[in-house]
Amino acid sequence: MSTSDVEGVFDDDYFYFHEPFLGARTADDVETIAALLELEPGAQVLDCPCGHGRISNGLAQRGFAVSGLDASQLFLGHARADALAKGVDVAYVHGDMRNLPWRGRFDGIVNWFASFGYFSDEQNKTVLQQFHDALRPGGRLVVETTNIAQILLDPHPQQSIERNGDVMRDELTLDLDHARFLTERTVVRGGRTRTTHFVVRWFTVPELRAWLEEIGFVNVRAPGLTLESRLVVTADRATTG
Repeated sequence: MSTSDVEGVFDDDYFYFHEPFLGARTADDVETIAALLELEPGAQVLDCPCGHGRISNGLAQRGFAVSGLDASQLFLGHARADALAKGVDVAYVHGDMRNLPWRGRFDGIVNWFASFGYFSDEQNKTVLQQFHDALRPGGRLVVETTNIAQILLDPHPQQSIERNGDVMRDELTLDLDHARFLTERTVVRGGRTRTTHFVVRWFTVPELRAWLEEIGFVNVRAPGLTLESRLVVTADRATTG
C-alpha cells in the first residue's frame, strides 16, 4: 500500500458515516478557525478541500467571502445544497488542490480535518506551494493535521463508526520508516461489503515548520490542539518578497 484510493475513500459511504458527528462539531470548528484566521468579515477565504461544505458554509454565515475547492463532485453537490438551505453564497469549484486556479487572491486558506498528507512528499510540498501562491501577501494558512504524539501515547489500531446497523471499520498500521499511517477501510452497508485504503503522512511540528519555511511561509506556529487532539499549525505568507 503506497498510494491512497482517494476516490474510493471519499465517496457516499464517507458522507453517510461521517456527516452526523461532523455536523455536531461544525460550530466549534468554525469558531476555532475564525479565531485562528484573525480576519474581518468580508475577507476572502478558501476552504480546501471543502468536502460537503460544513466549514465553508459556516464561515460564509460569519460574513466571509468564501470559496471552496474539492475533487469530489458528490461532496460539492452536498455543499451547494447546504449553502442554498442556509441562504449563503459560496463559490464552489471542482478541482485538485495540487493545482489551484488562483494566485494572490485569498486572505486566508483553511485545510481542516486532517486533509493534508494524502500524496507523496513531493506532491504534498506542491500542495503547500499552491496554498502559499494562492494567498495574498500577509495572508494566513490554517492547517489541522494528525498529531503523532497523541497516536503514540494512545494508539487505536482499530476504529469503527456505526450507523443504522451499518459499520465502517478502519485497520491502521503505523509506518515509522516513512512517517505514514496506512489504513485499510472496510465498509459493511446495506448488505454489501467493500474494502479500500488510504495513506496519510504525519508530521512533527519542527518538520512541518521546515517544509513551510522552505516554501516561503513565515511566522509558523502551533497554537494548540482541536477537539480530537489533532495538531493545528498556522503560517503566513510574507508581506514582501
